[in-house]
Amino acid sequence: MNEYCVIFITSDSKEEAEKLSRSLVEKKLAFCVKTVSNIQSTYHWEGKIHTDNEILLIVKTRQENYKELENWVKKNHSYDVPEIISLPIHKGLPEYLKAIDDWVSR
Repeated sequence: MNEYCVIFITSDSKEEAEKLSRSLVEKKLAFCVKTVSNIQSTYHWEGKIHTDNEILLIVKTRQENYKELENWVKKNHSYDVPEIISLPIHKGLPEYLKAIDDWVSR
């Protein structure tokens, strides 16, 4: 299993995205969170197709932090079912991966 992952989380407001990003880093659940504004999401929910403007958070962390991060986001996110998707990092600059370790390892 890979040690590192990238997690996608969406939000519908700049304020919530900033709160989530800052808190994830402060709590050492994430090393870095990139914020991508003005994305359009088209999705099926509750029997309808929706199109909304959202903000995408791209989170870098260690796999071992995923469950705690997921639980924290579920408690602090405005969506009933927030998008929280984890993808493994197969390779990365060793110095960058070390920086992740140095910040989020417990």
